[in-house]
Amino acid sequence: MARFSLIPKDGRFFDDFIQLAQEIRKAAVVLVDMLAGDVPRWAAADELKALEHECDQIAHDALHRLNKTFVTPLDREDIHTLILYLDNVMDMMDAAGGCIRLYRVQNLRYGARELADVILRSAEQILLATQKLEQRRGVDEHVVEINRLENEADQIHREAIGRLFSEEQNAIEVIKWKEILDLLERATDECEDVANEIEGVVVKYT
Repeated sequence: MARFSLIPKDGRFFDDFIQLAQEIRKAAVVLVDMLAGDVPRWAAADELKALEHECDQIAHDALHRLNKTFVTPLDREDIHTLILYLDNVMDMMDAAGGCIRLYRVQNLRYGARELADVILRSAEQILLATQKLEQRRGVDEHVVEINRLENEADQIHREAIGRLFSEEQNAIEVIKWKEILDLLERATDECEDVANEIEGVVVKYT
């Protein structure tokens, strides 16, 4: 006799994590490109916003499905937390790009390109980690690298803020640039939160 279950089951959440990570990496590439020239490419803010909306939709759909699923491949809390942490990375990149355009930034200061590069490298590690999460193997190296990159970002951020306050005489410019640099650094913090949550999942289920 064929077996069937009245209890909804859904293992697609690992695919959701990967999808979110892919969108994050796309956004990180756009952010790096936005800051590649002598003058920031302001139009990239629209690209970041579109990717942020896509990420929000993926997260919304996944959380909606989570609420209707009785049997999940991980604890519900872990799925919920990881989805939100991934979405937070995107939010910080979108906010940073939005500020760069809003403030009509003309010339880049030290720290912007450097932090964007760290974000991209972190995003690449997040994608690799999410691709390996379901099997729970080979994740540690990516978690370690993301944590190392967050420490690198902290050093860049401290140096950038120090230079900002010592070199910039215009108080308005100081306010603008501190917000931009803080948002870029917070993106790397959010990447570390993702890494720590992934590490916790691996430890719990192995």
